[in-house]
Amino acid sequence: MTQQIREATRRPVRRGALYAGVVIAASALVLSGCDAGGGGGSGDSEGDFDFTGKDVGAMSDYGVGDTFSATEPVEFGLFYRDHPNYPLKEDWLILQELEEKQSVTFDMVSAPLSEWDQRKSLVIGAGDAPEIISVTYPGQEVAFVSGGAILPASDFVQYMPHYMDKVEKWDLEPDLDQMRQEDGKYYVFPGFREEPRAEYSFAVRSDVWEELGLSLEPATFDELRDQLRTVKEAYPDVYPMTDRWSANGPLEATLSFVSPNFGTSAGWGFGEGLTWNGDEFVYTGASDEYRDLIEFYASLVEEGLLDPEAVTQDDDQAVQKFASGNAMSIATNDQEIVRYRTTVDELGSDVEMTQIRVPAGPAGDNFQAGQRTVGGFMLSAKAAESENFLAMLQFLDWLYYSDEGLEFAKWGVEGETYTKDADGTRVLAENITAMGLNPEAPENLQADYGFSNGVWTLVHGSTVELDRSMLRPEVIDFVEAMSTKEVLELPPPAPLSEVEREQVSLYQSALKDHVWQNTAAFILGQRSLDEWDSYVAELEGMNMPQYLELVNGAQQRYADAN
Repeated sequence: MTQQIREATRRPVRRGALYAGVVIAASALVLSGCDAGGGGGSGDSEGDFDFTGKDVGAMSDYGVGDTFSATEPVEFGLFYRDHPNYPLKEDWLILQELEEKQSVTFDMVSAPLSEWDQRKSLVIGAGDAPEIISVTYPGQEVAFVSGGAILPASDFVQYMPHYMDKVEKWDLEPDLDQMRQEDGKYYVFPGFREEPRAEYSFAVRSDVWEELGLSLEPATFDELRDQLRTVKEAYPDVYPMTDRWSANGPLEATLSFVSPNFGTSAGWGFGEGLTWNGDEFVYTGASDEYRDLIEFYASLVEEGLLDPEAVTQDDDQAVQKFASGNAMSIATNDQEIVRYRTTVDELGSDVEMTQIRVPAGPAGDNFQAGQRTVGGFMLSAKAAESENFLAMLQFLDWLYYSDEGLEFAKWGVEGETYTKDADGTRVLAENITAMGLNPEAPENLQADYGFSNGVWTLVHGSTVELDRSMLRPEVIDFVEAMSTKEVLELPPPAPLSEVEREQVSLYQSALKDHVWQNTAAFILGQRSLDEWDSYVAELEGMNMPQYLELVNGAQQRYADAN
């Protein structure tokens, strides 16, 4: 093996510089777009790139359906996110296979998950980033665009046939337009999903629900609240609901998946705090729909149905409450419910649980917009200087966007980590566990083999079939139930100039902090919802009108030019 692995250099951080980088990187997808001159297609570079002297190792005939294999051994620099669930190992099968079959090895700079975003900013800012910068979510690239540290992805996707094929087949141009910067280009190579896939919802004590004759498919949030009241009456000494994922803000995961049903966005989905009402952008945190959402959760706390500690407690505390029977429901995703069950077994509790469909709300039965382009990767400016640049683009296209590469990165090697039934169904090897499959197996597909690794598989599948191929039957049922929700439309682009974006970043930070603080206070009853108008006036005093004026001006400017 010729893989080289180094840890990202630690450097002293100037507080002001780091804060500014974080604020700028938070610019929303909706604020990223083409300038007034318009955007263009996903392969909209001004001209063909000159690969003279930069095509070493590239295939001369590479297209859709082809397997990439370098014509001579190549090594690519990779900034690698090291996940604690599967610490990086030099002898992983995925690295062996890529070296043997694709003639590709890596010179890796590694940084731990706990410091990933901070170390990434430092390495890129210092000009030390390797060629491939992994695990980057759209919006995080904004801080690095103006300095020229990263390449515009949209200039080079024309040389990636599998990428272009999926964009065309799945009509992804509107999603990509959300990522464009003021120069009309986008700078992240995103992961694609053929269709959005729901992951988050509530886990409820199915044994208790069935004992009390409650439906595991509450149609509305009003019905869910009635169910919690029934649970509280039967079990007065416990909370019908607790919650988690509140480390950076109140109920961030739950409010994110609940809010579309109230006609708003919140939590992780709050973004830049903008909602398109059909005519203009309004500030989400000041809207009537946001108030309706907060009022619903405040009612749960007021009636003793929601554990008030849920707004601030850490995840381990929340999981312990649920697993021990001190709470009867909690937010989850398809992987965390496996963790809950493991905790139940460790505690020796007699608990059964299931993940329920997110109910409909006053605004309808909705699922959030913009879920088909997800976290991907960037290329540093030095990639374009590599003699292997074209080979790099071809390799990345094969690994991240071809059906063959996606299957390999997720499942591994047929005959070794999995087999296929006569009907083509993949079956994980009996000695390997992954994603809750074969839970008693001694080896782990991620930790022991390196597959299903977020560095090399962007969305665990891309196509609907592959995306669902490793899901447990209960998860398939949940995903199919959620697939009947109406996917909300994307807002129109509102690209800002660099000067506007810097100004907006100052507004956004203060406004969001105030929304977060008061969201918690309203839910907990520390501030009465009778003071809502005063709260909105406070937002207005924190430059909310100026923020909206800039954004709506940018949206109109874009619309006029396109």
